[in-house]
Amino acid sequence: MELQSFLSHEGILSVIDGMAQKTRALAEQRNLENFAIIGIRTGGVLVAEALHEKLGITEPLGTLDIAFYRDDFSQIGLNPEVKPSQISFDIDGRHILLVDDVIHTGRTIRAALNEIFDYGRPASVTLAALVDRDGRELPVQADIIGLEVTLTSNEQIKLTGENDMELVIGSRQ
Repeated sequence: MELQSFLSHEGILSVIDGMAQKTRALAEQRNLENFAIIGIRTGGVLVAEALHEKLGITEPLGTLDIAFYRDDFSQIGLNPEVKPSQISFDIDGRHILLVDDVIHTGRTIRAALNEIFDYGRPASVTLAALVDRDGRELPVQADIIGLEVTLTSNEQIKLTGENDMELVIGSRQ
């Protein structure tokens, strides 16, 4: 797959700044005090780390690896880089900000919610996505969106890099 740059590190940080502002406003509007942040591996964790820092959250960041919770596990096969989820805070009664890099079909979010509920029953879950793209298969919508992108069915958008993030677009083979 040939990848084409869509947005540079600086542009992504600017989008995340806007997401942080939207998060503050939404938290105030919904009275979501002392919320915790959970990022979905891998790209969602990168976005969550940046939001965690910009929002000044002192509680540790939670991370989810939803590989075993996916409903298409038999189709995609075993992921050799499965890492354990890490949530070091009590989920019960907490307001959670769930963060992913790209929301597309909604299946990743469904899997993440299933895993979160295995840890406990949150008071609420607010969804934030760096990129919201078309092609939803499940009725899942992000509350906080950085960018909205329309792609063809054979294109995908992906967050790459750790210290130098970049959004890239490529065609599926």
